Amino acid sequence: MLIQNLRTLPKWNYYANSTLRILARTMSTQNYLVNHPNYEFLKKLGLKERNDGCFAEQWSGNGEIIKVISPINKSIIGEVQTASLQDYDKAVDAAKNAQKVWRNIPAPQRGEIVRQIGDKLRQFKNELGKLVSLEMGKILPEGLGEVQEYIDICDYAVGLSRMFEGKIIPSERPGHILLEVWNPIGTIGVITAFNFPVAVAGWNSAIALVTGNSMIWKSAPSTPLTSIAVTNLVSQVLKENNLPSSICSLVCGGADLGKAIANDKRLPLVSFTGSTKVGREVALTVQSRFGRNLLELGGNNAIIVDESADLDIVTRAALFACVGTAGQRCTTTRRLIVHKKLYKELVERLIKAYQQVKIGNPLDEKDTLCGPLHSQQSVDNYLETIAQIKKEGGKIEIGGELIKDFYVKPTIVTGLKHDSEIVMKETFAPIVYVIGCDSVDQAIEYNNEVEQGLSSSLFTNNLGEIFKWIGPNGSDCGIVNVNIPTSGAEIGGAFGGNKASGGGRESGSDSWKIYCTRHTCTINYTKELPLAQGIKFE
Repeated sequence: MLIQNLRTLPKWNYYANSTLRILARTMSTQNYLVNHPNYEFLKKLGLKERNDGCFAEQWSGNGEIIKVISPINKSIIGEVQTASLQDYDKAVDAAKNAQKVWRNIPAPQRGEIVRQIGDKLRQFKNELGKLVSLEMGKILPEGLGEVQEYIDICDYAVGLSRMFEGKIIPSERPGHILLEVWNPIGTIGVITAFNFPVAVAGWNSAIALVTGNSMIWKSAPSTPLTSIAVTNLVSQVLKENNLPSSICSLVCGGADLGKAIANDKRLPLVSFTGSTKVGREVALTVQSRFGRNLLELGGNNAIIVDESADLDIVTRAALFACVGTAGQRCTTTRRLIVHKKLYKELVERLIKAYQQVKIGNPLDEKDTLCGPLHSQQSVDNYLETIAQIKKEGGKIEIGGELIKDFYVKPTIVTGLKHDSEIVMKETFAPIVYVIGCDSVDQAIEYNNEVEQGLSSSLFTNNLGEIFKWIGPNGSDCGIVNVNIPTSGAEIGGAFGGNKASGGGRESGSDSWKIYCTRHTCTINYTKELPLAQGIKFE
């Protein structure tokens, strides 16, 4: 009952006990949480001690065997035999063949299948949310929220299946009609990141499915169990409807599979979520074969605080935006640009708020607000950034320390210039820089000077500043908020950023168009043959 005992102890007491620490280390190298009674939900999701990492009608896997480690306490959750390149090749062929069946099903009927997928996710929401927390490290409310996001986009896609349409355009020629028709693009490749192992795949899956596409999904190497569990649920729905389950295929593995997707001419669209550095490589590779990119990359996001802002709201919003998911959202607030009149008071308020943040086991729903970073690499990046902050003369107001294993203290930094080298760099950790400004105009300049352009927020009670902020002289980000934080987007709007954030748009609005090919059709229903522009050729 070791894990149960660890989970019921106060936040850090179990680290202080050397005997338990030794036992935990022994457990992490010999046993699997999937077989522990406290984690029965893993079996409900179809997970085993050893899992195959390739799905196309059936599960298989001939690649490397990897151990999946929980960032909570470095315990082994299970094993996955990853997909080899040969497995990948067969999975793409299976997904392409399945798409030939799927695309001929009427869109509203495809929507009905997606509705059933949403219902299946509802049925297993608690189990899947716990798995997200266990494997990724985000707190349980966020894990559950991520599954809900997939459910929500399924609901949205069901309605979309009866609504996405082309146009009838006036023709300049008598007896002619001009139409715009949208058809499915084919089989899409989806590469997702560790920080949202469910939601981002759901965005792509739900919209791609109702528009008539199949998909092959490559999940992050460190969160394969979540993708296997999701694929298990989706495949159940497809099989129950006598449809080829390879409509939604999966490969788990490393960078070799990602490169294969980027280079694969069978995949006319590649959706990639990850770092700007890797995204740039994916974009160049896909574009070189005339494929289409959908890129969701990094964000050095800012909250601007005008002198008229309500600091109660700002404090609460900034706390979630800076500390949520332990700073590992692409929309995490990394810069607070504050009017100098409010600067000191806001820093004091935030320090008090940070002091109340309980750090610990993310599955402890009642007490924990901040879980661990996801991996040792994440911890190393955090510590290197803290060292660089000090080197550049920044002041650590609170935080800046490693607690234990993957747990770090959320950090507030003051004293750095708006264009300091470290401030201009995105660090995927709970570190925020507080920067003073003289006006909203100056704050907008600071907001726009970083290479990314994902999410941004202005807190103000000045109506004129609001319309300046969302207008052509305002934020250059894809997401432009007012009096809400930079993170926590709804599925109804298009999600994505500009500049080095990739330029992609997923989820709502007219994002469905990226999954389709556009056809301009002219129909002549007469026996005459007039040419456009009045050209005579007789």
